[in-house]
Amino acid sequence: MPTSFLTREGFEKLQEELEYLRTQRRQEIAQRLHEAMEGGELIENAEYEAAKNEQAFVEGRIKELGILLATARIVDEIPAADTVQVGCRVTIQEEGSDSQETYSIVGAAEADPSEGKISNESPLGKALLNHKPGDKVQVDAPAGSFWVTIVKVE
Repeated sequence: MPTSFLTREGFEKLQEELEYLRTQRRQEIAQRLHEAMEGGELIENAEYEAAKNEQAFVEGRIKELGILLATARIVDEIPAADTVQVGCRVTIQEEGSDSQETYSIVGAAEADPSEGKISNESPLGKALLNHKPGDKVQVDAPAGSFWVTIVKVE
């Protein structure tokens, strides 16, 4: 099984989600199923079908989270990292741009670009890994290639 990289915060968030799904969400769905079964014929009961579909989704997510957490490698704060690694923050400047952007490099499971968290498996994340401040790096993205300069690694 492939190792998934998670920050301590990301690991704890996923553990909380798993606990919620196992306890509260399962009970809520069981209650919906029970109420739908009391409603008569199950063959044409839309509420029963919706509850069964939701149950399948929740059980799939529980299984996915269980595997993810079992294979997770927790990446704590990187002490004085001078190269880009999972768990560090990196400031970059795209060629031709005056502005700088800062991202946290995280595992795919907790990537959220809107919060500045990019996956180590994304085109930008892959390109930045193992490079140092001052390095000029080519990023091969689906929309085309571009160059960035690593300004700072924390």
